Amino acid sequence: MPLPKAPRTQRLRAADGVALATEHFGDAGSPALVFAHGFGQTRQAWTETAANLGNGGWHCITADARGHGESEWRDDGAYEFTQFIDDLVRVARTPAEKPILIGASMGGLLGLRAQADHAPFRALVLVDITPRWEAAGVERILAFMRAHPQGFASIEEAAAAIALYLPHRERKSPERLRSMLVPIGNGRLRWHWDPRLLDSIGAAGINQQQHLLEAARQIRVPTLLISGERSDIVSDSTIEEFLHLVPHAQHVRVARATHMVVGDRNDAFTAAVEQFITPLRTSRGTRSNQ
Repeated sequence: MPLPKAPRTQRLRAADGVALATEHFGDAGSPALVFAHGFGQTRQAWTETAANLGNGGWHCITADARGHGESEWRDDGAYEFTQFIDDLVRVARTPAEKPILIGASMGGLLGLRAQADHAPFRALVLVDITPRWEAAGVERILAFMRAHPQGFASIEEAAAAIALYLPHRERKSPERLRSMLVPIGNGRLRWHWDPRLLDSIGAAGINQQQHLLEAARQIRVPTLLISGERSDIVSDSTIEEFLHLVPHAQHVRVARATHMVVGDRNDAFTAAVEQFITPLRTSRGTRSNQ
């Protein structure tokens, strides 16, 4: 049996010149999956799943959203939701045929809007997100992101902050945590995203809900919603509303998982994705229809 191909990193230029960092797992000639991470995350959130599915015969493409991870920041700090949608469409058009989207939180919302406006995907997997969400859960995330505006004095200090936010998780190794931080001029460390995103994207998310509800009504491709049993972002009522808007959608609830489904229960998450995408392997997507 041939050894799995090592992941390949590439840079992709957005329409306004911002360089987007992407990573490719598996054979480029295989059916494609595009992964879109949540607000304040990076493509590293998908590494375990993308590597497993890449070894299983899929071409997995992960990307850092603009202002996150190794992708460039806007010099003027002027981030708009439409820029993120356009970037995702650009990533989706890199494989020869239409990919399947796997989008968590913000990435799932971007996928909904992208599909309604541009139809770049042949199927959607939305991870713990619906067009309407629980405001208290989102505010908890934003509060964590607003904390420590001066950064951290050490890796250990950052680890303590994460432990308070995610007490159910094992502590990340110093190496893994170091990849989530970047140094700033005074020798301190800060998270790997542009803090100006909090005002332009984080605080403005509520303004997108009506557009997202309308986008959901337009979805015709196979769709799977994966939710966390302990999520404070989606609820029974928001899931019910989504399944009414997209009546052909499937739903899987992952036991003992919070909003951070991928990190909490990666084994169960990847199994749910694989069960959904396996029947779609042979229905390779074209660029001419939704």
